Amino acid sequence: MSTSTPTVVLVHGAFADAAGWSGVIEELQSHGIAVIAPPNPLRGLAADAAYVASLAAQVDGPVVLVGHSYGGALITVAGTTDNVVGLVYVAAYALEEGESLGELQGRYPLSPLVGNLKQWTYPVAAGDPAVEVTIAEDAYPSVFAADVPAEVTKVLAATQRPLAAAAFEEPASAAAWKTKPSWALVAGADNAINPEVERFGAKRAGATVVEVEGASHAVALSQPKAVADLIREAVRATS
Repeated sequence: MSTSTPTVVLVHGAFADAAGWSGVIEELQSHGIAVIAPPNPLRGLAADAAYVASLAAQVDGPVVLVGHSYGGALITVAGTTDNVVGLVYVAAYALEEGESLGELQGRYPLSPLVGNLKQWTYPVAAGDPAVEVTIAEDAYPSVFAADVPAEVTKVLAATQRPLAAAAFEEPASAAAWKTKPSWALVAGADNAINPEVERFGAKRAGATVVEVEGASHAVALSQPKAVADLIREAVRATS
């Protein structure tokens, strides 16, 4: 493969893992596009973005970063890496420099996600245990994946990866969309992130926007072709 064709790096969000990209990966690979879908540590904005940036920097040639949900906040920061040539937001947060997830969400009415978070604790090297959150299992289908078959959402609810609660308050140290082209997919029936938050962030970033009506937060699972088509557009534009 020519090194002038970007490698796509898919960054999953909270309450999920890289397997959620399976259908998108299949679509991209069928078009000869190189893809990596690393695990997102989900421990905090600065640390997770540093991990994504480090991984992207080690890819030979240009990279298009794709972020779902909280992953959008990470690519916003990690996208300043030299070889990153484009950003794709999939039902995601596109933060401004100095802005936190909580601040961006707070501009609009809160989504059903906020009232359905379950708190857990985990040990840290020093001091008291830290707090992490998952979505309450009974609320998971309606909040995260309303357009995904029930038997699938049952498994997804049981295999959630928690997000460190501190991630909601951590400000972004950079906004890569100021210097890199961006694309955004808005999930029109998203109950995890208010679609208005997605639209606002995408517009502010000057992104090329596609809206998928009726799509849940799990749009990469329910409509992988729509997601892959937007990523392919980004790859074509940056090749």
